[in-house]
Amino acid sequence: MRVVTENWMANNMFCPICGASILRQYPANQPVADFYCELCQAEFELKSYKSKTAEIKHKITDGAFNKMIERITSLNNPHLFVMSYANMEVNNLVLIPNFFFTTEIIEKRPPLKETARRSGWIGCNIEIGNIPDIGKIFIIQKGAERNKSEIIEQYKQIQKLQTSKIEKRGWMFDIIQCVERIPNAEFGLNDIYAFSAELQKKHPENNFIKDKIRQQLQYLRDKGFIEFTTRGHYKKKSL
Repeated sequence: MRVVTENWMANNMFCPICGASILRQYPANQPVADFYCELCQAEFELKSYKSKTAEIKHKITDGAFNKMIERITSLNNPHLFVMSYANMEVNNLVLIPNFFFTTEIIEKRPPLKETARRSGWIGCNIEIGNIPDIGKIFIIQKGAERNKSEIIEQYKQIQKLQTSKIEKRGWMFDIIQCVERIPNAEFGLNDIYAFSAELQKKHPENNFIKDKIRQQLQYLRDKGFIEFTTRGHYKKKSL
């Protein structure tokens, strides 16, 4: 099925970054990526799996743990396509931009047993469920294709969150997820402060959680992801 899904990508997928009509496929066993765009030089990895459900998995299996951590911390990881399929049809195809990766979403798997061919090798899982929803750009969702121009525009919008400092991503994405979990479009500081204990547990070294929350809300406002309405009150903006 890997051959089938890669052939599908090579024959059907455009570049969601710049809009080029095709993606080129790297030779087999390329250690870094599966596809690339000749126009913008973006690189992409494809992970696919068979699924009868309409939802994307919470986590997917990837390669060597140490190599994945090295790629993320060196800002050298490719963008990720996640594909689910059933009955030889694509159910979902999602693009996760490389700047939405943090070391916290990489789960270390147990070493392979001594009886295994690669005894001691340590793989990893990517915890897709821990990536903010805005970092998941659907190209095909529940069997329905999205408009190409909408996909490219959505990427341009969330690209505003790209940072060359990996340590900034953790807090930013944590606050984005908290905002996403608030059911109402408009919210106040008390709504986001309700996540303080959870955030403190994730960031035990920080003793000024509420100050950090306000800082990140200001950053998200400046980037156009939330709107400041009145003092201490905000409104979500749709992408």
